[in-house]
Amino acid sequence: MSLAQRLYQRRTECGLSRAELAETVGVTRSAIGNYETGFSKPKDEILLRLMDALQVDANYLYQDDIRADSTMYCSDEERRLVEGYRRLSVTGRQSVYALVDSLCRWQQEMEEGAPQRARVIPLYESPAAAGYAAPVFGEDFQPLEVTGEVPQGAELAVRIQGDSMEPRIADGSVVYVNHDPLANGDVGIFCVDGEMVCKQYYKDPLGVVYLFSLNRDRADADVVLTPGGGRSLTCFGRVMIHSQPLPR
Repeated sequence: MSLAQRLYQRRTECGLSRAELAETVGVTRSAIGNYETGFSKPKDEILLRLMDALQVDANYLYQDDIRADSTMYCSDEERRLVEGYRRLSVTGRQSVYALVDSLCRWQQEMEEGAPQRARVIPLYESPAAAGYAAPVFGEDFQPLEVTGEVPQGAELAVRIQGDSMEPRIADGSVVYVNHDPLANGDVGIFCVDGEMVCKQYYKDPLGVVYLFSLNRDRADADVVLTPGGGRSLTCFGRVMIHSQPLPR
């Protein structure tokens, strides 16, 4: 069974129309039709979103191709890396994709004696684009070379909208984000009930999560999430600034 046939089979098993799957993935309905008929193949970043939307992995989509290639072999270490990659969020996968692509170019240039290029990370022009709602990898952000003031550990950058984090983070400024574990007092990029926000994080001993605005004149924009409250929270990364004092 081909990739196109498996995409069609899995979509129908999930009870999704082409239009519904297209909206979830961020492409057109005709693009889904092209993938399912074999007229075109999804780009890597679209394939990742299809895997998430259809709740399958690459082994399912390509299992016949893998069996047909008797030379394909993964070591235990490679298999562990692949499994970890599949557990990442879409943003995490995009960061890995950009990093591996950059390292491959660097190695090729070193082998060819070409000058080394700066590492490139994605700069999202709005917080919403940093989350799963971004339509197509490669179209909703611009590449940003990691030089000068960009921290070497940055994995993505986001342009902030609004004044709720002033004066530390001004409206329209760019923040740099990595995937280090978040601690109380850190600032992060979050998705709360589908809305992307940049806030200061605090979790109390009872499990209540507070997302604070650094600008206390905008305390109306604070978010409080209680255990079992039914609200969704996803952290897309830690903003690379020093931890700030928590509000009193």
